[in-house]
Amino acid sequence: MEGDVFIKYNIQEINETDIDYPYLLSEIKDRPKKLYVLGNIEILKRKSIAIVGCRDCSNYGKEIAGKIAYNLAKKNIIIVSGLARGIDTYAHIGTLNAKGKTIAVVAHGLDMIYPKENYNLAKMIVRSGGAIVSEQPIGAEPIPENFPKRNRIISGLSTGTIVVEAREKSGSLITANFALEQGRNLYAVPGSIFSINSIGTNNLIKNGAEVITNCTDFNS
Repeated sequence: MEGDVFIKYNIQEINETDIDYPYLLSEIKDRPKKLYVLGNIEILKRKSIAIVGCRDCSNYGKEIAGKIAYNLAKKNIIIVSGLARGIDTYAHIGTLNAKGKTIAVVAHGLDMIYPKENYNLAKMIVRSGGAIVSEQPIGAEPIPENFPKRNRIISGLSTGTIVVEAREKSGSLITANFALEQGRNLYAVPGSIFSINSIGTNNLIKNGAEVITNCTDFNS
C-alpha cells in the first residue's frame, strides 16, 4: 500500500453473482466477473451519472466539470469518474465540495493510486463515503490497455454519461461509445470550434448526443 491511510478500509470483493453486485453493471454484456471495492459498496446501487473528459483540459472544462458535478451531487446523485488528471479530477472535487459521494473507477489494483498526485483525492473520496472500484486484482499495474477496458465500467455503473471536453481521439469517446452500446443516455458539453478539446464533444453533439447548456439545470 502506498501509505497507511487505507489500512482501516478493507478491500471487498464482489462477484457477479453476489447480491451486492451493482444491478446497472449486471445489465451489460461484458460486465466484469469480479469487482474490487475500497470504501462504501452501498453507493454502487444508487443512481449515478458519469462525468468524463480529457486529461489536458482547459479552465473552461475544469469549471464546467466541477459545477455539473456539484449540482448533481446536491440532488443526491452519485458521480462516477476515473480519477484521472483533468476533467475526472474536477468532477470528483466538485462532488466532494457539495458534500456528495463519488465513485472512482481505476485501471489497476487497489494497493496503489494512479496518478500519484491524486492520492489525497482518493483518501477524501473514501473518507466521505464514496468508493474506489477496479476489476483488476491487487498488484495489477496501470498498464495502457487496461484504461479503455475500465471505461465500460464507468458508463456501465451510470444511467448516463456526460462528456465535458474531448479531443478528436480522446479516451473519453471510448466511454461515450460504451454508453451508447449499453443503452445509456449520452450528454456532451459544447465548446469553441477553435479548441482542440472540443472537437470530440462537438462531434458527439452533431451525431445525436444531448447538449448540456446549463450547469444548474441538468435533467438527469
